[in-house]
Amino acid sequence: MVEGGVKREIMRVEETAGEVRLWQAVIVRAIEDWISAPLRQKRQAELYIFDENTDFGRVCESAGLNADDLRVRLTRIRGRHLHQEGALAA
Repeated sequence: MVEGGVKREIMRVEETAGEVRLWQAVIVRAIEDWISAPLRQKRQAELYIFDENTDFGRVCESAGLNADDLRVRLTRIRGRHLHQEGALAA
């Protein structure tokens, strides 16, 4: 009886780890699209990541991440990227 309960508990941990990895992959894909996809996909990804009215916060929570912290980090990257583009254009 105890053995079956332990097995079920281990399976739940494995399922949870798999779900976390899945949600992390969703976030990685959104960031990749935001950085290097064609313009339309970039804009859609940016809206998804930075708009407070999307489910990005829930996805981050499911991935074990803090959406606000991630957005702050990505905003810094965006600022550096825009600064570099401006320097290249000058």
